Amino acid sequence: MRISDDRYDRDRLRLDLALRFMRHEARTHTIRKWTGLTDDRIRKLYRSYFVDTPTQVPRHRGKSPQTAAFFLRSPRIQQETAVLASLFCLLGVMPAHMVVEAANPIPGVARGERLCQAFEAYCALVPSSQITFEHAVLLVNALARGDELQIGGCVDCGGLAVVDSFAESDVRCSHCSRGSLQR
Repeated sequence: MRISDDRYDRDRLRLDLALRFMRHEARTHTIRKWTGLTDDRIRKLYRSYFVDTPTQVPRHRGKSPQTAAFFLRSPRIQQETAVLASLFCLLGVMPAHMVVEAANPIPGVARGERLCQAFEAYCALVPSSQITFEHAVLLVNALARGDELQIGGCVDCGGLAVVDSFAESDVRCSHCSRGSLQR
């Protein structure tokens, strides 16, 4: 049995994705949804690769963030959200059409890899970000469903903006909305 055989590729990709999620401090529930691995297998992976290492990755407990209002809380977070949503669109994390399944719209190994790429690029662009990996997962799911948040174009500059789905039709990015308040 060789690890390079095609039949093991899918399992190896799932394990690699789980390790990548762990490096981003994802919770067990999130890793399970996106990789299909069991909770026990995820805990064993963590113990094998991250316990007693010099750069131990913390494991967060409890529920993942669930409130999409977090992304509209302040102008800074709105700007960071727009950057992350742009990366989601550019790297193909967002599905082509709105997803109807509300519980778990878009997990999968290939999309999970693209999610990690987008989040890593985001962290490089916004080093002191307030959005965690778990928030990024919440954002991509909320945007895919479109029931709480949507992507829109700013009417002033044409830039991407993430807005409340029930907001008025004149979408403005946080930069343009601050400018209109100062006039």
